[in-house]
Amino acid sequence: MSTPDYQLYVGIDIAAATAMVAWTGPQAPQPFPIDQTPADYAALQQRLHETGIGPEQTLVVMEATGTYWVRLACALHQAGYHVSVVNPKQARDFAKALLQRAKTDRVDAQVLAQLGAKLTPARWTPPPAPYHDLQQRLAHRDSLLALRQQVRNQQHALQQEQIIVAAVQEWQASLIASFNAQLHQVEQELAQLVAADNEWAASVRRLQSIPGVGLITAMWLVVGTRNFTNCPSAEAATAYVGLAPQARQSGTSLRERAWLGHSGDGRLRTALYMAAISATRFNPIIKAFYERLRATGKPGKVARCAAARKLLHLAWAIGTSKQVFDPEYRKPRQIEQAA
Repeated sequence: MSTPDYQLYVGIDIAAATAMVAWTGPQAPQPFPIDQTPADYAALQQRLHETGIGPEQTLVVMEATGTYWVRLACALHQAGYHVSVVNPKQARDFAKALLQRAKTDRVDAQVLAQLGAKLTPARWTPPPAPYHDLQQRLAHRDSLLALRQQVRNQQHALQQEQIIVAAVQEWQASLIASFNAQLHQVEQELAQLVAADNEWAASVRRLQSIPGVGLITAMWLVVGTRNFTNCPSAEAATAYVGLAPQARQSGTSLRERAWLGHSGDGRLRTALYMAAISATRFNPIIKAFYERLRATGKPGKVARCAAARKLLHLAWAIGTSKQVFDPEYRKPRQIEQAA
């Protein structure tokens, strides 16, 4: 795909209630602030329109700062502007490459505009409605589980007291019952979404054909990969999730063992790791792979991380080919090659 011929690069540094805007060019104004309101979004679009450069020739770059960027990015996208949302670490590293030591909203906006002009990061598009239906319910389910466990821990600690206040005990029991009811409702709604007639639901159902991948893991896979569209290959998805080993070697003095680190989509990485524990027992492909690694002396956790990476590759194959899992998939080819 050819890179669009952009003529204007805009950098926007995002904050909770405001944003700082800067763009490149000899006639560019000084960086200026806007409020995170529809009125100021419209005013920004008017100022961009006055440059004489159309939306399709304008690249707007902003950082993925929490969720504060979403409304502005959607407003600009709907107006026809090309929007790129970059990892904040990429923006920081780019500023370091420019030897930019100062850090202010104005400087950050200018750095983002320069990043757009030099690197032309990929265009962002809003995810479809099924993404929001699944992601927000899954995130709420995680919050409910964490809150319920917190109250259970408090309940356990209360049982160790010499004197237990009945009212406190009732409050804790009531909270746990409320969390259980909400969890039941959320999980029912998730099950209804999976039963729907759309491509995202179909992907979730196909992923569950992989031994070791349950309903929740399948949902996180579809959400985390935007239904297998946000990365061009399984290897890119592995790096995106944070399951690709990172080598550290330089000359003859630095020879460290490759490690995973803590970058990438942590929630999806956790889901795959937990699914790999089950897959090493019940999935014939993952089980054989895991046992082979253990036989060569790999530690259990290293082998499980490799199994999670292998599981992601299987999921990518299922998600992109739109076929169910077949443990005998490669056997006809192997028999033919042997013959």
